[in-house]
Order: sequence, then C-alpha cells, then structure tokens
Amino acid sequence: MAKLTFKTDMCKGCGLCVAACPKKLLVLDTDVINAKGHTPVKITDESQCIACAFCATMCPDCIIKVEK
Repeated sequence: MAKLTFKTDMCKGCGLCVAACPKKLLVLDTDVINAKGHTPVKITDESQCIACAFCATMCPDCIIKVEK
C-alpha cells in the first residue's frame, strides 16, 4: 500500500496533480484554506493508490511525497 504525504501549507491549489492521478483519488479540499490562502490537495482513498507518483511528478512545487 502506498503512503502519500502532502506539504499542504505549500500547496497553491493548481490542480495539476488532481488531473494527473489515473485513479482519480486526489481532490482539492474546499473545506480548508492553507497559509497561502489556497485550497490544498488531499487524497480521498489512500488504500486505492497504486504509487505511480504521477501526482508528485506533475507538482511544480514538489509538495507531494509518495512511498511504497
């Protein structure tokens, strides 16, 4: 099972990782506003993640860490 870690305070809510996820597990958390004033990314079901790391590759700010 994969483990995803997000530096949510650094996320600018661009959505590139959301679009890159082949399993459509990432969403922008509209209930949270981070320190920069953006809606950060979150994972909906970590147990379904295949650890492809497409999200981490697409993130321009390198806020996503994927571990197997």
